[in-house]
Amino acid sequence: MSDTDESKEYEVVVVGGGPAGLQTALYTTRLGHDTALIDRGGGRAAMMVDTHNVIGVTEDVSGNEFLGTARQQLEEYGTDLYRDLVTEATQLDDGRFELTTNDGTFVTERVVLGVGFNDKRPDPPLPRTGKGLHYCLHCDAYMFVDESVYVMGHSDSAAYVAMIMLNFTDEVDILLRGDDPSWSDETDELVRAHPIDIVEEELDSMTKGDDGWLESFTFEDGTTREYKGGFAMYGSEYNTTLFEQLDVDLNDDGTVPVGDHGETSVDGVYAVGDITPGHNQIPVAMGKGAKAGIAIHMELREFPKSLDEIREHGEISVEDAPGISAGLLEKAKQFNESHADD
Repeated sequence: MSDTDESKEYEVVVVGGGPAGLQTALYTTRLGHDTALIDRGGGRAAMMVDTHNVIGVTEDVSGNEFLGTARQQLEEYGTDLYRDLVTEATQLDDGRFELTTNDGTFVTERVVLGVGFNDKRPDPPLPRTGKGLHYCLHCDAYMFVDESVYVMGHSDSAAYVAMIMLNFTDEVDILLRGDDPSWSDETDELVRAHPIDIVEEELDSMTKGDDGWLESFTFEDGTTREYKGGFAMYGSEYNTTLFEQLDVDLNDDGTVPVGDHGETSVDGVYAVGDITPGHNQIPVAMGKGAKAGIAIHMELREFPKSLDEIREHGEISVEDAPGISAGLLEKAKQFNESHADD
């Protein structure tokens, strides 16, 4: 990293401190590129009460603990971490990118956006996220094997999640909460052919246990139904502002189309994690981050030089190596020395 009077300069700046962004920064840092990670805090992973489906990470690890461990790793490797919000992104005449935050300005050769999306939350009454209110079927369905489950929503997605939950339990309700179904006629015929109760009434109140978990909902008609938990299916709001500022192409649903390694329609801009199409899972996001980090390394690494460069500038001397900044070189030496006996 180098500082000018006006900005901090890096080879790589990652925006977003979720699993995808953290994994990208880990790879670019360990592969020898000065990397900054700018994270505003929060995010879907930070809301997790427990971590599911991540091999080697036990269920009792919260999202904040998982992310905190990753941030500590990055600091040890030499990533510069900033708790800040990027408000504006532009491409400079020299092809680099300028990112403006609440606290300063960054200039970078490659920008990686792992900014994700926000789940649309239904109106209260609602249980706490992770203790009766869930958004990820593939993460949390296992929690509700042989339990009573609700699905809030009125779309095709809500109907299909309810039908999928029959793979785990025989007690599944769809809670329309006073809305008319917006799913298709075909979906209506299909969902009503499955053993699912469709509850039309709006919620009036809920009961929670001493541990904070949902126990039941009471509806405006006075009936009460007990649930272990369930899923809210009201869609997603993708965080596309920075992509729009950089003139990156978007899909109709708000996701960002990418190549095999996270490349967007603008050279030098990468998208990773939940902002891209595909399953919204921590391991998937981490894989996308790793692939982007390796691809960026292939573009930015110092050696090997091309034959054209050798012919123009001559052979490489030993004094030119290693192709890593002095700061990262020192960090790597410290890390390897401290772990020599591990």
